[in-house]
Amino acid sequence: MVLASIQEKFGSNKMQDDKSLSFQHQSAVIEDFIEDESGSDEKNEFGHGEGRFLTAYFNVVCVVAGTGTLGLPHAFALGGWLGILILILAWLMAVYSGIVLIKCLYCRPGERLHDFKQIGKEAFGWFGYAIASLLHFLNIFGCPALYLVLASENMHSLLAGTSGALTQPYWAIIWGAFLIIPLIMFKTLKEITILAAIGAVCTMVAVFVVVIQGPMDHNAHLAEREVIRDGVIWPGFPSALATIAFSFGGNNTYPHVEHALKKPQQWKYAIAAGLTTCTALYFLTAVPGYWSYGRDAVSPIYNSLPDGAGKIVSKIVMTIHVIFAIPIYACSFSLEFERFVRVDEARLGKLFAFLGRAVVRITTVVILCILAIFIPYFDAFMSLIGALCNCGLVFLIPVLCHLKLTGIRNKPWYELVFCALTLLLGIVGCVFGSIDAIKSLIQHFEDGE
Repeated sequence: MVLASIQEKFGSNKMQDDKSLSFQHQSAVIEDFIEDESGSDEKNEFGHGEGRFLTAYFNVVCVVAGTGTLGLPHAFALGGWLGILILILAWLMAVYSGIVLIKCLYCRPGERLHDFKQIGKEAFGWFGYAIASLLHFLNIFGCPALYLVLASENMHSLLAGTSGALTQPYWAIIWGAFLIIPLIMFKTLKEITILAAIGAVCTMVAVFVVVIQGPMDHNAHLAEREVIRDGVIWPGFPSALATIAFSFGGNNTYPHVEHALKKPQQWKYAIAAGLTTCTALYFLTAVPGYWSYGRDAVSPIYNSLPDGAGKIVSKIVMTIHVIFAIPIYACSFSLEFERFVRVDEARLGKLFAFLGRAVVRITTVVILCILAIFIPYFDAFMSLIGALCNCGLVFLIPVLCHLKLTGIRNKPWYELVFCALTLLLGIVGCVFGSIDAIKSLIQHFEDGE
C-alpha cells in the first residue's frame, strides 16, 4: 500500500529495476519523518487532526522543558554528579514510555482508546482506571498550578519597589484571568501550537543565560565563595530523582498531542526529537548551574544568579514560557471533561457548545488559581508533583500497562531488563521522593515562609 501511494504521487506506474525499488523505499522512510505539505489522501480512520510533525514536536518541548529545566541544578545539589547518570536514564525511559503509551491506545484492533485513563482501565480494570485518573488529575492540575506559582512569584519580584508591585496571590489571579482568553478562543491543542513554539524558544533563551552567566559569576567570586560539589549524595537520591522525573512529565497529554497529528506514524519520531531537545537543554542548564554553585544551587536556578540583566531576562522569558504552557495542560483536561459530559456541537449546537466549553475552562482556571494561591512553595511543590505524579505517570503506569496489554514473553530480554530498571526507579522516586517532599512542604508551612 505504501509503495502504491508513492508510485501514484510521483506518477510512476511500474517499478523499473532494483535501483528504482530502493529509491522508492527510501522515499517511504523519509515520509515518516517529514510532513507532506500537499496533504495525504490516506483515510483518517481514528479522527486524527491536521497537525504536522512540528506541531507535536513543539507541544512536547513546551510541555516538558519548562520549570523542570530550572530545577535540575538543585537536583544535582541534592544528589551530586550522579544526577548526570539519572538524567540520561530518565531521558531513555521517558522516550520509551512515550512510545509504548501511544501503542497502548491501539491495543484493540480497529479501535483507538481516547486517553491515559482508558489505558489504565483496559490493562487493569477499574483499579487501573482509578489509579491512572488520580495521578492524571493531580498532575494536570498540579503542574499548571505550579507554573502559576512561578509566574506570579516572578512578577512580584520583577515589580517589587515599583508602583506596579502586587503580592503573589494577586498576580496568580491576574494571570488566571489572562489565561481564560486563549482557552476559550482555541478549541483544541492543534490551535495552540503557536503558544508551544513561543514557549520552547523562551526556554532556550533562559538556558542560554544560565550557561553564560553562571560560570561568569563563579569565576568572578573565586576568592570569597567556596563551591562544594559531590560525586554522589545517597540520602538526596530520591529527591533528586523526583525533580528529574518532574522534568520529563507531561506524558498524560501525549494522547491528545498524538491525536492532533495528521500522520500518527510520526509520533515516535516527534517524541524522540522533542525529549532529546529537552535533555540537551537540561544538560546545558544542570551542569553549568551545579558547577557554578554546587550545594548552594537553588530552584529555580536563576535565583542563584547575581542581580542584573541576565536574571531579569531569565525571569521574563520563563514567565512567558510557563504562561504559554498552562493552556496545553488546561486544554487537555478540558477536552477530556467536555467529551465526558458531551459538550459538542452535534448535540448542543455551536452557541451552547461554545458556552459549555467556556464554563468548563473558566472553572478549570479558577481551580488552578486556588491551588497556586494556597501552595506557593515552588521547590517543595515541584518535588512533590515529580515524586507522586510524574514517577507514576512516566516510569510506572505506561510500562506496566504495555506489559499487561502486549505480554511479557514476546519481549527480548534486554527490553525486559530495561522495563524492570524503569519500574525500580519509578518506585524509589515515588515513595521516598514523596516522603521528602511532604516533609519539606510541612517545614515551609511551619516556618511561614
